[in-house]
Amino acid sequence: MTMECCESRTLAPTRRSLLLSGAAFAAWAYLPKFARAADARDPRLIVVILRGALDGLATVAPLGDPDYAGLHGSIALSKDGPNAAIGLDGFFGLHPAMPEFARMYRDKQAAIVHAVATSYRERSHFDGQDVLESGYPGPGRVQSGWLNRAIEALPRGERVTSGLAVGPTTPLVLRGAAPTVGWSPVNLPNAADDTAMRLLQLYGDRDPALAAALSQGLKLDKLAVGTDMKPKGGNGVDAMKQVARGAAKLMAADDGPRVAALAFDGWDTHAQEGGPVGRLAQLLGGLDSALAEFQSGLGPHWRDTVVVVATEFGRTAKINGTAGTDHGTGTIALLAGGAVKGGRVIADWPGLANGRLHDGRDLAPTTDLRAVLKGVLHDHLGIGERVLAERVFPDSALVKPVKGLVAA
Repeated sequence: MTMECCESRTLAPTRRSLLLSGAAFAAWAYLPKFARAADARDPRLIVVILRGALDGLATVAPLGDPDYAGLHGSIALSKDGPNAAIGLDGFFGLHPAMPEFARMYRDKQAAIVHAVATSYRERSHFDGQDVLESGYPGPGRVQSGWLNRAIEALPRGERVTSGLAVGPTTPLVLRGAAPTVGWSPVNLPNAADDTAMRLLQLYGDRDPALAAALSQGLKLDKLAVGTDMKPKGGNGVDAMKQVARGAAKLMAADDGPRVAALAFDGWDTHAQEGGPVGRLAQLLGGLDSALAEFQSGLGPHWRDTVVVVATEFGRTAKINGTAGTDHGTGTIALLAGGAVKGGRVIADWPGLANGRLHDGRDLAPTTDLRAVLKGVLHDHLGIGERVLAERVFPDSALVKPVKGLVAA
């Protein structure tokens, strides 16, 4: 286990670590409608952050790479046998805990970008998450996120309503000054009790699942400022599904949010990670259920939706002595939604031979995550490349957007 993980266990938990039983109903932007006149689209974007560093090699396994099985050992997926990986393209296989994502992939509504990473090359969760969510090339630069800056750059349109941030903390990715398009964020746990109760009553009538999430968020906030810092009870896997269900219902409404950011904790699998079954399989099953909830809850708006799933970095290619994996570099990004040009694994595959590994231990990244995010923001939300390079992801002019991620 790396030093930063050991240190994190001794520090007093912060609101960032006290996520809603493993899932933060994190942040909402009630935005102007920006339907495009040409095709009457009213696009939605959902960003899901997996905090803790997802093992991309275990989630989308390079079964055709001759070095994969030997490196991942007992937790490696296989092409056949009990709990075999779900075949994707003859080279890559999907973890069997994700049948809903596999269905979306077959329906051309999901895609995978492999061997992807941010510009960060160290192995601190905290710095890695800051780089992922801030959009800057290095940690510690700002206290605002790339998604918040993207919202500021959105094409103008008819106003929907004001903004609302829900949960123990607003993810950095959607944190910052209120955008100029006319929404004002409200951080529920920091609001007055009477305001919180009015919101609970409002959403209790509209969506009991969301009301439960709001209530739990308030309880966690009290824990964060009190003496007892440990969240009690709750199932992080179930919470992912519950949060997604509430999110989808709100985003399906005509006056609902068009952009959302959620954060799911618990992906730091140093020990007993498990292969086709086990700890990681349970987490991936929760994520898979969450994606299915987005699709069913958004209904006809699913066709105009892109969900981006990203994590701060990957994990080591070689299994460690405790049947887990340590902090690495290259990993995957997942795309889902009716607006995704899916049915593809997008990868400039570097190989897993010893001489090909980053630092002799990690999957080498060949695609910058910012290029993926830029491609989605440009083609799905209409944000210009210059704005993306200068304002949304500063100092990234050399990182060109990946084209063709969104269906025409």
